[in-house]
Amino acid sequence: MIRVENLRKSFGGQPVLKGVNLEVNRGEIMIIIGQSGGGKTVLLKHLLGLLRADAGRIVVAGADVTELRGEALDAVRRRYGVVFQGGALFDSMSVFDNVAFPLRERTALGRAEIAERANAKLEQVGLGGMGEKNPAEISGGMRKRVAIARALVTEPEIVFFDEPTTGLDPILVNTIHRLILDLHRKFRFTAVMVSHEIPEIFEIADRVAMLHEGLIVETGDARAIQSSANPIVQRFIRGEVEATNHAA
Repeated sequence: MIRVENLRKSFGGQPVLKGVNLEVNRGEIMIIIGQSGGGKTVLLKHLLGLLRADAGRIVVAGADVTELRGEALDAVRRRYGVVFQGGALFDSMSVFDNVAFPLRERTALGRAEIAERANAKLEQVGLGGMGEKNPAEISGGMRKRVAIARALVTEPEIVFFDEPTTGLDPILVNTIHRLILDLHRKFRFTAVMVSHEIPEIFEIADRVAMLHEGLIVETGDARAIQSSANPIVQRFIRGEVEATNHAA
């Protein structure tokens, strides 16, 4: 579904992506891990078409999005759903209006069908009957569920998750991960997730890619990554890379 080829990006002469190669298969959950500042969010922004690469290609369902502009790029983006870090809900809108927002902006559906779809998505994430509340009136875990419902309400083929469990306690992390897995099994979208939740992500990932210093250093299923002989991967899994950074 997605193929990244030799993707390079620098800011102010400082290379961040140094030739990233990655393939995401149709219908799988691909989770990208790596230390903070290693380029995960920059890579995600390229996949979303928010940044332009210095070199390389990103091919989505056969279309080279690095060459697309305007309506052609928007047509690819309409196949996307995005769960932003922190949820990025509109505080001035109700839960229902947050979920309905993409349908109002991107479709010509009537009011009744928009309401039906938005309420159905709220039911699917366990928030039936909560539509009239404002984001400030619900818990952090509920806000994550609203963000997921909003991302899925347009029935996207590809869903991007940017640190979807940031700020949650361990029990809620696992609850949100199980929700994502259940929704993935039901709707079979292709998922790309950036996450730092080790080892929890190994329970839901079909495959994991380790991004380190601007390069994908290893890709494999959860078991292969956990048993990797690569010392960079092992240090990250054990938390030694982050500990070194904090000490510095």
